[in-house]
Amino acid sequence: APLIASTDVVVEQFRPGVMDRLGFGYESLRQINPRLIYCSITGYGSTGPLAQAAGHDVNFLAETGMLGLVANGVANGVANGVANGEGAPALPPALIADVAGGSYPAVMNILLALRLRDRTGEGCHLDIAMCDNLFAMMHWALAQGWATGRWPRPGDERLTGGSPRYQIHRTSDDRFIACSPLEEKFWKSFCAAIGLAQAYRDGLHDDASTRAEIARIFAQSTADEWMARFSRSEMPCSIVRSPEEAVSSPHFRSRGLFDAQVERDGVAIPALPLPVVRALRVAREHASWPRLGEDNDRVAAHWANPGDAGDAG
Repeated sequence: APLIASTDVVVEQFRPGVMDRLGFGYESLRQINPRLIYCSITGYGSTGPLAQAAGHDVNFLAETGMLGLVANGVANGVANGVANGEGAPALPPALIADVAGGSYPAVMNILLALRLRDRTGEGCHLDIAMCDNLFAMMHWALAQGWATGRWPRPGDERLTGGSPRYQIHRTSDDRFIACSPLEEKFWKSFCAAIGLAQAYRDGLHDDASTRAEIARIFAQSTADEWMARFSRSEMPCSIVRSPEEAVSSPHFRSRGLFDAQVERDGVAIPALPLPVVRALRVAREHASWPRLGEDNDRVAAHWANPGDAGDAG
């Protein structure tokens, strides 16, 4: 109870009802500390038919329709050799629901709740549902479906593979280049750089034929040769790099993105970058990660005698 009474924020990620059974539900803790910000992060939210359903990131992407939009093979997989020929959904390389639908919205809402508490003196219960927040990132798909009645199809929309102006192309050395000459000025420069016939530039062929022709042209030169050609004018084209190549990029190195180190027992690795600007962070280039339970005694002493034990950190 003393710990709860002086706590600002509690974050939990059990299924709805688990914290109540453990005696640590919001209503119970609120009786001890009405100023408490209590943040619950779940896949489907605290209410609704799916509230108790088990799931991981890929399930949340599937339920919201987001996963159904990444089957690029439907429209251009055969021409570009990027996606599988059957058009099956592809597993994303990032935990989109967990991070963008859960962690980041939780941080944002906790900060807003703290500001609200400054005004009202009251805490609140934040119901963070990862699925709910995924829909906020599908604005274009929802707007298209509701406004026009034509719901987007996988691999067939402007930014998912349907347009020749937003594509990933295979080169002769079996690498890939991401090209996005959406605006007319970029499209004209792009077409000139690759030598695309005028009929394709002017839209006299359908998009599928234009995509296939551009893919044929790209397959004739290496990735470096294409990038050298594109460097002669402003062009939104990038080699698809591996993570190893990306972290060695002169651009990211120049920004000091991986300068901070975490180390323990002679082992040091770069700290993961965080989307928090440097002005809001403590300037430390080196830090150690704690061992499990390392600070238990110090924290317990602080809460037992908050006036004597010093800062628990």
